[in-house]
Amino acid sequence: MLNDMENERRNNNKNEDSRMRGFRPSLRGMMLVVAVIWIGVAALYGLLKPISNGCIMTYMYPTYIPISTTEGVSSAKYGLYLYHEGWKKIDFTEHLKKLNGIPVLFIPGNGGSYKQVRSLAAECDRAYQGGPLERTFYREAYLAYKEGGNAEIADIQLPNQYANRLDWFAVDLEGEHSAMDGRILEEHTEYVVYAIHRILDQYKESHDARESDGAATTGSLPRSVILIGHSMGGFVARAATIHPRLRRSAVETILTLSSPHQSPPLALQPSLGDYYKSINQEWRKGYEVQTTQTGRYVSGPKLSNVVVVSVSGGFNDYQVRSKLESLDGIVPPTHGFMMSSTSMKNVWLSMEHQTILWCNQLVVQVSHTLLSLVDSRTGQPFPDTQKRLAIFTKMLHSGIPQSFNWKMQPQSPWSAQVLAKDVKDTAVSQVHTLSDCPSSFHWNDDILERDLYIQTTTVTILAMDGRRRWLDIQKLGSNGKSHFIFVTNLAPCSGVRIHLWPQKGKSSSDLPAGKRVLEVTSKMVQIPAGPAPRQVEPGSQTEQAPPSAVLHLAPEEMHGFRFLTISVAPRPTISGRPPPATSMAVGQFFNPDEGEIDFTPVSMLLSIHSHKDIFLKEDHPLAFNLSFAISLGLLPVTFSLKTAGCGIKDSGLLDEAGDNENTKLCKLRCFPPVALAWDPTSGLHVFPNLYSETLVVDSSPALRTSTGAEKTNVFLLLDPHCAYKASIAVSVTSAASRFWLLYFSQIAGFCVAVVFFALMRQAHARPIPSILKAVESNLRMPFPFLPFVAVPILLSLFFSFLVSQPFPPFSSFTIVLIICYLLANGIVILLILVSQLVFYVAAYLHVFIKTRWQLWEGNFGFLFLHWFMNLSSRFFSLKFFDSLIAQPCTKKGIRLQN
Repeated sequence: MLNDMENERRNNNKNEDSRMRGFRPSLRGMMLVVAVIWIGVAALYGLLKPISNGCIMTYMYPTYIPISTTEGVSSAKYGLYLYHEGWKKIDFTEHLKKLNGIPVLFIPGNGGSYKQVRSLAAECDRAYQGGPLERTFYREAYLAYKEGGNAEIADIQLPNQYANRLDWFAVDLEGEHSAMDGRILEEHTEYVVYAIHRILDQYKESHDARESDGAATTGSLPRSVILIGHSMGGFVARAATIHPRLRRSAVETILTLSSPHQSPPLALQPSLGDYYKSINQEWRKGYEVQTTQTGRYVSGPKLSNVVVVSVSGGFNDYQVRSKLESLDGIVPPTHGFMMSSTSMKNVWLSMEHQTILWCNQLVVQVSHTLLSLVDSRTGQPFPDTQKRLAIFTKMLHSGIPQSFNWKMQPQSPWSAQVLAKDVKDTAVSQVHTLSDCPSSFHWNDDILERDLYIQTTTVTILAMDGRRRWLDIQKLGSNGKSHFIFVTNLAPCSGVRIHLWPQKGKSSSDLPAGKRVLEVTSKMVQIPAGPAPRQVEPGSQTEQAPPSAVLHLAPEEMHGFRFLTISVAPRPTISGRPPPATSMAVGQFFNPDEGEIDFTPVSMLLSIHSHKDIFLKEDHPLAFNLSFAISLGLLPVTFSLKTAGCGIKDSGLLDEAGDNENTKLCKLRCFPPVALAWDPTSGLHVFPNLYSETLVVDSSPALRTSTGAEKTNVFLLLDPHCAYKASIAVSVTSAASRFWLLYFSQIAGFCVAVVFFALMRQAHARPIPSILKAVESNLRMPFPFLPFVAVPILLSLFFSFLVSQPFPPFSSFTIVLIICYLLANGIVILLILVSQLVFYVAAYLHVFIKTRWQLWEGNFGFLFLHWFMNLSSRFFSLKFFDSLIAQPCTKKGIRLQN
């Protein structure tokens, strides 16, 4: 009998070992699990760490005035409110009677509230009372758009004071989750159409009420409503614009903030994707000329008067990517554009999905932009489409170019063609100059001190000395150094002016007739400067100021001229303003090829293990163009810059002991570095004071809709008088977080496919393998791994061929697809192991508790406790029975006796 028990025990152990082997992953599976855990932890660290966006809070005193709803509204659960800024209580009825501004309707997004209108509305009220911003904010901005292949530049004059205030309305959509269901989007669209009509009718009612009271009525009634949408509210605004019940020309201007236009961020239901597809298709037709079947002209485009501007939050917006916010293929460039907050004038910041509604830098800029749309003659928005688009461009866009490839830009894109103006009396002299500097900044040659003649390719200005520097273009621009770049913190026109001269002369009047002096100050563009310099000790030298303006002149722009002059204003500035605490300006003739540095995919991937160091000796080019073969939206890099010398000692690297003193000393002599990153998807990103920073852009490469090689160019400005040690390495945490953000939906889809594929193998295999073995079979080479990866690639190429779209980048698309497939298998294996661990822990606890219980049952203490519990239960049951008998007897007056 003992032998039988021993054999049974051995058989049970063998069965247990066989079952355990079915749940032990192979080496390939364990490697995938470790990779998934490592990438997941790195991604969580990158996503959960606090974000410093640099935004300033917006403060307000909100009051929300309800607008009465007419009878027969299908969506009676929604509401409409008018915003009022002020801490004093007001009479709602009397306030509505005075309604005579420009109507603006705010549409909240997924789960949003109508109260989110308060930041924009409050800043608009303050902007209207305070007046327009200074002209210096918009001096370098010009509208450049292509029409018929020719670039046109429109000069839009900004108003001296705003003609009319903005009346902000907001719809209360009950905080419904419109990003989850297409039907909810349709209901929101229908109510927004009603709200637009109700707002226009309210202005008519207010006008009639003032007339009946005998009050003065001035101005015309508004014909349209400006729509401002956040997140899904931006798509609702576009959907309402093409609604069949909307009045004609009721919507002509739309501004969206972090709104997905191409497709929903996460299409959980087919109705959501279908609604997106139908709305975008109607918008594409809306800009086409209406014709009959025979080709006969019927009318112009339905949306010919509608302007749409989409503003994205940049790489810090984890919910909606810039690629989804693009208007490409939906709105033509002649009627709208998309731009990132990182490239918006006076903003230059990336912000989260909700922060874009209250970030004061952006809110102020948007408020002044909307107020500038009002025509001073009529008090209503400009009816001309191109006029409104020009104002949006001039108020939001900066003059910084969208690319930094010198060879592809024979004409600087930030330059503006301005009409020539006479310097002297045109009847006597024919000397002309091109200048957009105001007349208040006109300089006489008498105020300039003795001229300086520069003999080196690099010129440095450290003080406002009121002198003019002469540079010989023919001499200094030789040996391939045909480009000129200039950076400064002096204000253009008032602080510094740059001219091109055909020959040397004391003043422009000394030149022969027919010779002209060309002022190129207008080509200088503003860039965001870092923090103001500080003094290390009282009375000591101040740190170098960061550059705030940059100028680039190509050889074609200097052709025909012999000299270039840099004129600096004297310290008591012409405009009467106090001079800057520190003055800096550096100009250089350089060869673009010397500043070209390419980072191949191999070098970027190798930098994960060991960072790449670059040593720059003194007298290096001022401008560097770093080209990254893989987009920084997928592989962000950590760029560290250390000053190694600044002309005091040998230009070589100093020892570690003198690093701190060297850094302090060089900050007094070298201007802070600046990096400008450009991505074809998200546009411009500026990184001032770049000493140690993670360079990241908001891009979505390696998708089926991606076309061409999506690279990132980084334009780097470094002081040529200083030596640097640059270190570049791919940031693992940032890369992991970006990968999860960009391809989470693809990985989730692969996970579902992997599970179904494993179930299919279990159904066909004999004997039935464990689910873990079935999943691991997906990783076998060449089958089924290669077909499982190749099928999505072939399908994407086939769909691209059907819709006549350019093929996606094959290499990056294939690599990312394989990585997503491997991560999906690793996630499924990890889930299986975790679930098995949970089941084993639960089984172990169950056996442990049951065993302990059985041991306690034979214990004397347990028997006594059991006896005591039975006795207690009988006692309480007896007391409960007595109470049941005593209660009815007491009611009948019966007295119970023992």
